[in-house]
Amino acid sequence: MPTRPLVIRYEDDLVLFPGVWHRVGLVVALVLLLAIPFVASPRWLTVSNLALVSVVGAVGLMVLTGFAGQISLGHAAFLAVGAYTVAIVGEQWHFPFWLALPLAGLTAALVGLSVGPFALRLEGLYLAIVTLGLLYLVTHVLHSLPSITHGVSGIAVPMHGWFSDGGSSNLLGSFSRTIEWGPLRLNFERKIYFLFLFLAVVSTWFARNLRRSATGRSMIAVRDHDLAADALGVSAARAKIVAFGVSSFLAGVAGGMFAFQQQYITIDPPFDLNMSVHYIAMIVLGGIGTVFGAVAGAIAFVALGPLADAVGNHVPLLAEISSAQRSNLLFASLVIAFLVFEPLGLYGVWLRIQRYFAAWPFRH
Repeated sequence: MPTRPLVIRYEDDLVLFPGVWHRVGLVVALVLLLAIPFVASPRWLTVSNLALVSVVGAVGLMVLTGFAGQISLGHAAFLAVGAYTVAIVGEQWHFPFWLALPLAGLTAALVGLSVGPFALRLEGLYLAIVTLGLLYLVTHVLHSLPSITHGVSGIAVPMHGWFSDGGSSNLLGSFSRTIEWGPLRLNFERKIYFLFLFLAVVSTWFARNLRRSATGRSMIAVRDHDLAADALGVSAARAKIVAFGVSSFLAGVAGGMFAFQQQYITIDPPFDLNMSVHYIAMIVLGGIGTVFGAVAGAIAFVALGPLADAVGNHVPLLAEISSAQRSNLLFASLVIAFLVFEPLGLYGVWLRIQRYFAAWPFRH
């Protein structure tokens, strides 16, 4: 049963996996995640890669909106900055991916920190409008630099494993080559799956520890009541600026991951208001204020697209609309249902399951 033992020390309360069932679940999840690229079809492997990208992006938005309570409609702007950073440094200077991804995060963090001062004076819908303006500003800047970003035509995203002089005939970089070790065959999709899995696990672990740290607790205090937090000695300005910096850094990394997975990107779409709304819907579906909610919401959102296609073809009314419209209709209905019946999202469902097994075989 997924119950937690009684704790009597503060150090025990900080343990990430305190019970035996938590450790068993961790081992089972790890085995399943490592087996996915070898048992999944090419389509579902691509879906898995996109889900891992969404996990990193959703965790970044959860830090800003779930922890610090700052509403942002410009999350896609940070992803766009990260995506075009890895594309430009890979095309112009042939940077390896392990250097391009941190650089994408830092570039997006600089853009995010520029919004931080506005968060000190604005909140709620007013702050959302400012972040929405940032999205259009970033889009305009990318369109205005066709010599660097290639404008509306888009740009290829090479993924180099090491520093390259650009003389290779493979325009997508050395990382795209297939590696064979006996019966083990690692193509591009499998290699980026393991890379993305590592980044998603690190991002989740970082956000989980951030929430339990002094910085994370100060963000939550500001989210709940900034005046009360200020009376307790918590710096609301510092908490908000740090939240914007961390969130935009993770979003930039997610944007770089998305660019590497797509191998060719354009500005608008996909980096538009629709993408920002999707990420907000992810954390609402998963459960605002929890790292579990960011991960579960991102995976559920990405998996709903193929599931909507499979189910919609057999439903008379849904079969007449496009797959994108079916996905939006299904996801919108699901979000509305959760907001009405389970405001805590998938995290609330998980809590119900935990309580059921904790009290089993009794109902209460």
